[in-house]
Amino acid sequence: MPKTLKTLSYLLIFFPMMLFAQINESDTLKIKANLSLTGFWQGGNVETVIFRAKSDFSFIPFRNWVFKTNNSYVYQEFGKEKADEDILSLNFLYLNPDRKIYPLLLGFVSTNFRRKIDRRYMVGAGVTFKVLNKKNHWLKFSISSEYERTDFSQATFNRTSYNGDPIINTVRGTIWIYGKYELIEGKLILSHESYYQPSLQQSDNYRWRSDIGLALPLWKFLDFKINYLNTFESLVIENQKQEDQILTFGFTLKSY
Repeated sequence: MPKTLKTLSYLLIFFPMMLFAQINESDTLKIKANLSLTGFWQGGNVETVIFRAKSDFSFIPFRNWVFKTNNSYVYQEFGKEKADEDILSLNFLYLNPDRKIYPLLLGFVSTNFRRKIDRRYMVGAGVTFKVLNKKNHWLKFSISSEYERTDFSQATFNRTSYNGDPIINTVRGTIWIYGKYELIEGKLILSHESYYQPSLQQSDNYRWRSDIGLALPLWKFLDFKINYLNTFESLVIENQKQEDQILTFGFTLKSY
């Protein structure tokens, strides 16, 4: 495993408040954090490394407000050659999340080695609707709008109308669906977070992401985790595939 990946792994383990998973912002605890480390390794004739870290940290800075930061890191290597390195940071500020409908502000930062995205920034606002809100079962929908800037390292795309400029700016609308459910009380937990993001200015520029986890609690603060990630982007660098899927296995550490 590369030195940079080892260093990041240590940071993820010792500083989980910097990273992503599934925390309900409506919870009354002032501070909550968890960390998931999953992956896959194969040696021998075919050497493969897939490493994924997700963590979530939330706290109540003052009455009626909740700040939550969700971060993830994905690294893939085949035959000792780096195939992907993906960083995604989702940051939210909620007002009155104990209500059935409440507003939010958001800011995203991401990079993606395989898709040749040097930087992507998004800022926006929206509103969340609670559909189900119980201690061990909850389901929420959100609608938001964001301004986005993406800096690619190349300027030749699968859609030729975008060729020539590596910087693409647009305004997006986003539909979010996220939830968590106990399928078998205390023994099997399903969580999911998905979003669909079309551009409001360019009909051929859209994306989606679906992150599904299945957890088997081993201890109050430790779960065995199976994670499936599916991502799609309509606008990519020429000759790249638009869709990616990753299935990983590992553990989740929790502070609650």
